[in-house]
Amino acid sequence: MADQLTLQSINVIQVGTVLLLSPLIAGVINRLKAIIESKHGPPVLQPYFDLAKLFRKEVVVPERASTFFVVAPFLSFTAYIVIALVVPIVTPYPLPYGILLDLLGGALMFGLAGIVGIIAAIDAHTNYTALGASRSASFSALAEPTLIMVFFGVALVTGTDNPYVTNNLLATSSAWYLSGTHILVVASFFMLLLVETGRLPVESSGLMELGMLDDAKVMEHSGRLLALSSWGGYMKQFMLMSVFMNVFLVPWWMSGDASVAGALYSVGTLFIKLLGLAAVVVITEETFSKLRLFKILDFLAISFSLGLLSIIAFFLVGGGPAS
Repeated sequence: MADQLTLQSINVIQVGTVLLLSPLIAGVINRLKAIIESKHGPPVLQPYFDLAKLFRKEVVVPERASTFFVVAPFLSFTAYIVIALVVPIVTPYPLPYGILLDLLGGALMFGLAGIVGIIAAIDAHTNYTALGASRSASFSALAEPTLIMVFFGVALVTGTDNPYVTNNLLATSSAWYLSGTHILVVASFFMLLLVETGRLPVESSGLMELGMLDDAKVMEHSGRLLALSSWGGYMKQFMLMSVFMNVFLVPWWMSGDASVAGALYSVGTLFIKLLGLAAVVVITEETFSKLRLFKILDFLAISFSLGLLSIIAFFLVGGGPAS
């Protein structure tokens, strides 16, 4: 068993991976999207350039906003750091802070960061941010329960909602991996991933009023506050994609060697996994017919139903190898 110093070092590597590679994955996705659309598009490193520029800019706070408006990006960013400390990103074994949160706790932390962003948008006291907050709250009303339903379905398979136990079971049991419960959970999580990372094509998306979602919530943020909000969004996308790949879809190729070298090996394999997932996400986004804005609720309802069906499958047909 590795000593505590080594495990702490691996924890630093894991958090550093989330912080440093999350903008890169966002840049890769944007670049792949531009290539498919036969456009020149931004460079892969554009998210880093954007963050560097925003950190140098002045912070302007709306006149009617309270102190919470300024604190909110720091709270959300901290929540994502906490999640990065505990979820299986580079190791199949729990790290020192792994006992702080399980899968359900991670889902609630994602929800907390979302709620903080909604409250900050309302606190700005402008029409556009209130519009974004209202729509975000509407979609979160189905998105967060769906994420919890997905994790609950996996908890039935493993008998626990510990993500490391889930990873080890699915990596070693082909029967559970190919079970109806697991397949439905994967389908539900993938649909949710498209919504939560903003990769579901929507009519009038972008900065136009009819398509405003996350962009509207942070419209009044600027400088370092906007940089933290954007960086937090990159981290959220990176961690959801990492959990999807390492815990649910491809639970293999993570080094069980509790050493710095083993952790760095897992960082490399994770990056390769995420490149493959990024390609699938972009192809799905580019080939999926654009939805009307509030059809997202129907899409989320289907995702929630698949998560619910995974639980029904477990109880009715066994959902796994032994029934």
